[in-house]
Amino acid sequence: MADFQTKEVSTDLLIIGGGMAACGAAVEAAYWAKKNGLKVTLVDKAAVDRSGAVAMGLSAINQYVGLKDGENTMRDYLDYVRNDLMGITREDLVASIARHVDSSVHLFEKWGLPIWTDEEGKYVHEGRWQLMINGESYKVVVAEAAKNALGMDNIYERIFITEPLMNGDKCVGAVGFSVRENVFYVFKAKSVLVALGGAVHVFKPRSSGEGLGRAWYPPWNSGSSAYFTLKAGCEMTCQEVRFIPVRFKDAYGPVGAWFLLFKSRATNGLDENYMQTRADELQNWQPYGKVKPVPANLRNWLMLLDVMEGKGPIFMRTEEAIANIADKYKEDPKGYKKKMKELESEAWEDFLDMTISQAILWAGMNVAPEEAKSEIAAAEPYFIGSHSGASGAWVSGPEDLQTPETKDEYFWGYAHMATVPGIFCAGDASGASSHKFSSGSHAEGRIAAKAAIAYCVDNPAEPTVDQSVVDDLKAKILAPLDTFAKHKGYSSDDTIHPEYILPKMFMFRLQKIMDEYAGGVSSQFKTSKALLERGLYLLDFLREDAEKLAAPDLHELMRCWENVHRMWQAEAHIRTILFRQETRWPGYYFRSDTPGMKDDWLAFANCTWKNGEWVMTKRPVKYIHESM
Repeated sequence: MADFQTKEVSTDLLIIGGGMAACGAAVEAAYWAKKNGLKVTLVDKAAVDRSGAVAMGLSAINQYVGLKDGENTMRDYLDYVRNDLMGITREDLVASIARHVDSSVHLFEKWGLPIWTDEEGKYVHEGRWQLMINGESYKVVVAEAAKNALGMDNIYERIFITEPLMNGDKCVGAVGFSVRENVFYVFKAKSVLVALGGAVHVFKPRSSGEGLGRAWYPPWNSGSSAYFTLKAGCEMTCQEVRFIPVRFKDAYGPVGAWFLLFKSRATNGLDENYMQTRADELQNWQPYGKVKPVPANLRNWLMLLDVMEGKGPIFMRTEEAIANIADKYKEDPKGYKKKMKELESEAWEDFLDMTISQAILWAGMNVAPEEAKSEIAAAEPYFIGSHSGASGAWVSGPEDLQTPETKDEYFWGYAHMATVPGIFCAGDASGASSHKFSSGSHAEGRIAAKAAIAYCVDNPAEPTVDQSVVDDLKAKILAPLDTFAKHKGYSSDDTIHPEYILPKMFMFRLQKIMDEYAGGVSSQFKTSKALLERGLYLLDFLREDAEKLAAPDLHELMRCWENVHRMWQAEAHIRTILFRQETRWPGYYFRSDTPGMKDDWLAFANCTWKNGEWVMTKRPVKYIHESM
């Protein structure tokens, strides 16, 4: 640790993260900061061009409400989100994002993102809320605008933010380390906007061996948003809500275009359509079993029932879908051939835009989607506040969207501010506002950044930092390097050692606990009170061993702390799933000891890490739908 330099950076607003929410925050914050003579700094673990969930690209923008176009109303969108989350949603937050998201999409197009249009110049929809794009450079386009707005002198890349910097109960910045050089960073700020991403690899993935590390959600997202806000003392919400996407098996290619654009169907190994043969099961999950579209978790559940009965594998009927579309051109052989080629190209482009490994797997398995069906499967669980999940911090809604019934519960100051003053959250860091996806995360970043700048204006005092706190954090964060250096010569194999544990082995242990006790792939996403309690017992031992994590270099030091962050996300999840004594999201998880929904659990299950203890809180669900 002695050869580590310490660098201090003072700013007004600190944005941590580099994904879509952080880029939206950067653009908006830069505008308002200039008007108020304030400084904005962004710090990211990666390089902003290819940071976050959109790093590889996307084939569609999943949230475009079309309010000004008259395509939909706000009530339409609130209905969609409420139903898909089985009633658990903060409609004030969803509406706050939805009323601004279209303007973010128009900015993307202005900045150079190609959005598909038809012969009349109208956007081509994948589904009701989705727009098709040529999105292989989606993140690069959005990042360029953020970098231009802030200036590269105010952006720090390849720095892993590890801990919040606290002065008592107040957050005064963040600390972390460079993953490229021996530098420990101390960022001091009047307000902090958290946009660090969700979590993957908390559960054991389906991919193993040569596929190790492959996941649907980016493998570098390690639960840092949850860790930062938990350690700062923020109240968290929906930590039990994990997302389990159905994807093309083994390479996690997207299925949205096939279901929504190509109108494909999925069948089991007996060529049965489980959405039809299992339709009666939806009656057990009313009122949400009767809505259209069927909630994502219930679609999963019907598929899983087939799998558990041995009726797998499950297939996407790509050959049917392409043939059904091309059949319209059958009378024109030349037109038919041209349309088949066009559809085949679109099928491959869907993967090449965002999941290149799926195209490689299809090619390696001689899959021709126009000729043969392709296997799909439910992925392992992910923690994601922006997609069909909802985990994140409990944040204040905007004042103008509150009703007399919601204001006392959902508003306490600045929009999208957490329960710790001065901490603002967006994207996967912000909870209970599902279905914002990439565009909504960008819009939420803009909303939160404007509020965070207002907070800085109203609270101009410079942050006070206790140097002893900084010194303790530096020693703690760099300890794995010291542990490895001290003990590495004791064993003939540095990877097997009685005095320390390396991050990969630590991650395997965490994944095994979560898979077997918290409802992972191996148990078909089933768990129970007894299993969850056993999982907590084993997590206690893992937490003890976290003190023995060792790192031979900066890369492995990053891996050590990523896994500590995952461990905290894991415990928040187990404790909240245990607290909610019902099964509300079959297909995401099923509690065999409480197998149905309960009216008294139409509520938020929240948790806070306070004074070394977990505090669980039940918050009411209150809708603003009727006022929109």
